[in-house]
Amino acid sequence: MNTYFHSVRLDRDKCKGCTNCIKHCPTEAIRVRNGKAQIIDERCIDCGVCIRVCPYHAKVAYTDPFSDINRFKYKIALPAPSLYGQFKNLSSIDRVITGLKLMGFDDVYEVAKGADIVSCAIREKIGGKKNLPVISSACPAIVRLIQVRFPNLIDNIIDLQSPMEVAANAAKTEYAEKHGVPVSDIGVFFITPCPAKMTSIKNPYGVEKSSVDGAVSVIDIYGLLSGQLKKPGIVTEGGNTASVYGVGWANSGGECAAAGIDNYLAVDGIGNVIKVLEEIENLKLGDLQFFEGLACPGGCVGGPLTFENPFVARTRIKKLSSIIKSTGLPCAYAQRYIDDGTVDFKQPVLARPVM
Repeated sequence: MNTYFHSVRLDRDKCKGCTNCIKHCPTEAIRVRNGKAQIIDERCIDCGVCIRVCPYHAKVAYTDPFSDINRFKYKIALPAPSLYGQFKNLSSIDRVITGLKLMGFDDVYEVAKGADIVSCAIREKIGGKKNLPVISSACPAIVRLIQVRFPNLIDNIIDLQSPMEVAANAAKTEYAEKHGVPVSDIGVFFITPCPAKMTSIKNPYGVEKSSVDGAVSVIDIYGLLSGQLKKPGIVTEGGNTASVYGVGWANSGGECAAAGIDNYLAVDGIGNVIKVLEEIENLKLGDLQFFEGLACPGGCVGGPLTFENPFVARTRIKKLSSIIKSTGLPCAYAQRYIDDGTVDFKQPVLARPVM
């Protein structure tokens, strides 16, 4: 069996064996042996709860160093929508896009555009689903949670790739077409708010190999990007193309709003999600059409690898959404990736019933 990659790791030198992580781990993946915590690889879902609750900062998340982008001739940034909520007084998303280019990226493809594509795909697919409620596939920590703790609910997961994966495919395809370069020379790097995304790149679900070539954490890139945004006279290209719905995926409930679903339940915080999944497993929510579960408090804006307070970031996302000109889903643009199967799972999600 291949070694399973985990982003969440233990710094043994900092661990005091306090058991705080044991009390909060949703999959009982941590034990204390000889005064030090140990993470059981088979149970860990890389949700990052232990990172938040460890008073000694002994739990850390591995992501790629920023210098890794130089492995490729052409470099494309994939900023998560939650990145936009990290900066105070941000006048437009275009400033972030320009700032990333000034840092060394050749192009930027918003993951919010990938969210737009997935939103359109959900609208097309959800009506034909028999196992209700349909469960979102966007949060890798929740998908892993279902694999490990609720394997009976795997068939409820909608068979669509995450916005990150869809954005990576679209970014490579469109850049190669536009500039006439081979796809193999293009590297795409996700700006991630959480360790679970890093794990899903190394060990993807629904596909054999991820289209993302690496992930840099929001907190690692924050200082560099802030410096670019503070430069006087920064010129923005204008016209960010993601819709207000795609950007809204950063907050809990954003996916349901974008997909236009009325009969839904959006829950954030992994403890709260577990309670709802238990109700679904006990057939108490069979009249519900769609369930959006996000492991982090408030949604992706509350990821453990973000810089800003999640409540502040959530408010900033809402404020930015009010000034975005694109207010409708670009489903005509998305249709290409729906028709060619880019958005679909290529292989089934398998249970990992290690509990």
